[in-house]
Amino acid sequence: MKKSFFSFLNKVNKAILPKLSDKDPNTLTKLQKGVLAYRYFVLINSMD
Repeated sequence: MKKSFFSFLNKVNKAILPKLSDKDPNTLTKLQKGVLAYRYFVLINSMD
C-alpha cells in the first residue's frame, strides 16, 4: 500500500512540479530546496 501510494505521488510530482536537477543546489532558493527535498523523499519511498 505504501509503495503504491508513493508511486502514484511520484507520477503526480513528475507532471506538476518543476524539474530542478539541472540547476546548482547552491543557487536554489529555500522554496526550491524544499521542493527538491520533497521530490527526493517521495522518489526514495516509491522505490522501497
